[in-house]
Amino acid sequence: MIWNSFNDFLNMGGYGLYVWGSYGVTLLVMVIEPLLAQRRLRNARQAAARENSA
Repeated sequence: MIWNSFNDFLNMGGYGLYVWGSYGVTLLVMVIEPLLAQRRLRNARQAAARENSA
């Protein structure tokens, strides 16, 4: 596909909202998931430490 301008590239032939929205959601998930995994790991370690000390 050949774009005549940067605006045409962003518009993606009328599908830009879907394309860029998909990229945005994917980026958001890729940022949030490691943070949530780190929190789950910390909570699991704290629970294990409480269980071992009791």
